[in-house]
Amino acid sequence: MATPDIIFYTAKVCPFAQRVELAFQEAGADIGRYQIDLQNKPEWYASRVNPASKVPAVVYGSPKADPEHPTPESAKIAESLVLLEFVADLYPQSGLLPADPVARARVRFFIDAVSSRLFPAFLALFIRGETSGADAFVAALADVQALLPETGFAAGPGFTIADAALVPFLARWELQLRNDVGKFAEGTGPRVYEEVFKSEKFARLQRYFADVTSRQSFKNSFDAEYLLNSAKARFSRNQ
Repeated sequence: MATPDIIFYTAKVCPFAQRVELAFQEAGADIGRYQIDLQNKPEWYASRVNPASKVPAVVYGSPKADPEHPTPESAKIAESLVLLEFVADLYPQSGLLPADPVARARVRFFIDAVSSRLFPAFLALFIRGETSGADAFVAALADVQALLPETGFAAGPGFTIADAALVPFLARWELQLRNDVGKFAEGTGPRVYEEVFKSEKFARLQRYFADVTSRQSFKNSFDAEYLLNSAKARFSRNQ
């Protein structure tokens, strides 16, 4: 039985949307895509697709040739972590969620650690520029590194939605720290970058980062120059 048409509403700048893009690409899904300008969203988007007016979102079961007019009976689904599970369920052969219940639990546990441990530290350092933010962020990354198996990906030998949940953010953090872009004090970025992405303390995380960013799905969905310019505009210290 053929999978109903899927329309994926996304934005290149959005790490939450890249999570889902990675999952679709890893699954080899044939989908329609519609880029949403987050600074100038279409008037119809909230009423027809996502009342929260955010990306990512998916319309399931409406012709992908007409993304601006999804059918009323089609399913509208939003929120990146919900969509990661949805894609994994649609394409079970992809391995995005392992068949083994214990392995599936590891995937979900890793995602929970990203959400509950890493995200608060990320917000404190990059978004609010708190004085203690750097130390807390490094400590949170160390906690997540400790969850990584000795080899392979976040929850085992294969790429799963656990990797898709983390990598868009980890790549942006690497890019911004290396270029000293964020709400943190000037000079903080390179210092944290050296510790996290160069020191022996984070050797396992560095190998993991190299593995995930070498995948074609990541290369297809991460435009470093575009994202750096966007981050510089957002976090300019001259504002």
